[in-house]
Amino acid sequence: LQESESENRLDGETASDSESKSEFGGSSPVPTSDDTPEVLNRALSNLSSRWKNWWVRGILTLAMITFFFIIIYLGPMVLMTIVMCVQIKCFHEIITIGYNVYHSYDLPWFRTLSWYFLLCVNYFFYGETVTDYFFTLVQREEPLRILSKYHRFISFALYLTGFCMFVLSLVKKHYRLQFYMFGWTHVTLLIVVTQSHLIIHNLFEGMIWFIVPISCVICNDIMAYMFGFFFGRTPLIKLSPKKTWEGFIGGFFSTVLFGLLLSYVMSGYRCFTCPVEFNNDTNSFTVDCEPSELFQLQEYNIPLVLQSVVGWKTVRMYPFQIHSIALSTFASLIGPFGGFFASGFKRAFKIKDFANTIPGHGGIMDRFDCQYLMATFVNVYIASFIRGPNPSKLIQQFLTLRPDQQLHIFNTLKAHLVDRGILGSLED
Repeated sequence: LQESESENRLDGETASDSESKSEFGGSSPVPTSDDTPEVLNRALSNLSSRWKNWWVRGILTLAMITFFFIIIYLGPMVLMTIVMCVQIKCFHEIITIGYNVYHSYDLPWFRTLSWYFLLCVNYFFYGETVTDYFFTLVQREEPLRILSKYHRFISFALYLTGFCMFVLSLVKKHYRLQFYMFGWTHVTLLIVVTQSHLIIHNLFEGMIWFIVPISCVICNDIMAYMFGFFFGRTPLIKLSPKKTWEGFIGGFFSTVLFGLLLSYVMSGYRCFTCPVEFNNDTNSFTVDCEPSELFQLQEYNIPLVLQSVVGWKTVRMYPFQIHSIALSTFASLIGPFGGFFASGFKRAFKIKDFANTIPGHGGIMDRFDCQYLMATFVNVYIASFIRGPNPSKLIQQFLTLRPDQQLHIFNTLKAHLVDRGILGSLED
């Protein structure tokens, strides 16, 4: 019995895993399958399953890239809307997996509370963003000013309501399962909602900080698949048996080169490099500014070791291209671990994909598992090495102060500039 029990367990499954599995109903969610369009099935019917999957993935990848270009063309507002929609879909896919386990007990309010907590967290994060980036507009409208002033208290009150609802929903003999699901919902919110919020913050720093990291992850995913498909021989990690060292290394070099070229092209356009700001006069977003030093061509000396190879002593490039090397390196070396994490999660629940939304690719979460990790890195990178004080935001806040407060700040600033010799003496 012990031998047969150990044979039936998944790789790495322990006795405690089996106990948890029995508590969750003794069965795992039904594995999802790709819903390949009938047109593609007929067109590729003569191919082997390996090559059929290659063509399906390739065609759908081109379709998704085309859609990506379209939403970029439509501007930042559409991009933010798409990020919000992706967040909701990813949350739905993960919560559905938990619900497939949970619903067999017919316990109350799990999905209702999950979506309620999603609403609360989004209200908190996006309320903070609106107050930060639309400060003048918020101060101009009385209802918005009141909501902004008490925003965190309202957010906390909403969360407490959901917390109390959860406590009231507890059912005898199933406490542990319900607390599992409570933790499931909160971890999902942490992974999905927080990261999508960081993506929008990156977008406000300039569309280039949104497009280049996402494009690097997409490039690495495609090139790692291509190198692995044609040259892969050496397995990389047990969680993803199809991943190979050849694909991992080939994807790295391809992504770094791609990041340099894409950054060079995009750095020359203000619509990509300027921060996304709200124009109070027109009540609309603007992306027009004087490019910062990051996006102005500069001359760099090539190391002596490489001068004999390339035949150049100097090279002209944008400083942002140097930062793109860090972004593309993270996308290639650390970003895939987001995918490995998702693979481990799916293996734990015996499912192939999070959903079957995209034929050949699985669900939306299957496509964005690495993007969320990348978004966090970009946000931390900007805060650590790029972002400085924003004069326009400081002026907006200054103008909302009382006249005596404004006068006090003015006199303090003037005295400081006089002490530094930037202005004449106070008597002058």
